[in-house]
Amino acid sequence: MGRGRAKAKQVKVARRLKYGSVGGDLERLRRELDVGPSPSQVPDGEEETQGGPDGSGGDR
Repeated sequence: MGRGRAKAKQVKVARRLKYGSVGGDLERLRRELDVGPSPSQVPDGEEETQGGPDGSGGDR
């Protein structure tokens, strides 16, 4: 007993996160997680190579 209020608050927060605003601040989240730009945001010609250290594709 005594957990009803705490559980209700958790449910409220979970519902707000699940059904709340769709957008969110993705740039702020990216900064918090210290992650670089997504591949769709990298300008053409600056994409990272998918090869190994010698530049090969890794196919043998």
